[in-house]
Amino acid sequence: MRLLEEKINTDGKVLSENVLKVDSFLNHQIDPQLMLEIGKEFARIFAGEGITKIVTIESSGIAPAVMAGLYMNVPVIFARKRKSLTLVDDLLTASVHSFTKNETNEISISKKYVNENDRVLIIDDFLANGEAALGLVDIVQKSRATVVGIGIVIEKSFQHGAQKLKDLGLRVESLARIASLSNGKVSFINENVEELIK
Repeated sequence: MRLLEEKINTDGKVLSENVLKVDSFLNHQIDPQLMLEIGKEFARIFAGEGITKIVTIESSGIAPAVMAGLYMNVPVIFARKRKSLTLVDDLLTASVHSFTKNETNEISISKKYVNENDRVLIIDDFLANGEAALGLVDIVQKSRATVVGIGIVIEKSFQHGAQKLKDLGLRVESLARIASLSNGKVSFINENVEELIK
């Protein structure tokens, strides 16, 4: 997605060969117009899949997921990382390790919001090692719903998360695919070049 790549180039900050900071438009301050375009793109990519629910994880996945839900006209459920006094019964849970924060959280969703009749699209802001996405897949599968696909805003393709998910037979669609963060520069995977190489 050209618009997203341009935003990453102008406003993203490479902190190391593994860490890209995008807190000025995605995961601290949010660019609503960009999120609207991201939601529209996810709706286009997954059109015709009969999606009934979108599942994401708090907090950075919520904005793109809500915008996609708006275009698809389906509810959005977000997995909570912390226990709530009101979210205590009949929970579906999974354990997720965050590479960036170097912490493990138990994420949870109430069973009443996802069931075996649902066709679920999982959306998240980043895909690196795949832990968050795998945790969400685990929760959706525990509900007996069908995971239709996984929509990722930014994929760090030099890490193994996307391949892990594809090896499980899951459809992964990423709007921006980063080949490298070496030398303080963001390099994207050029889809056209990649197709020629195959």
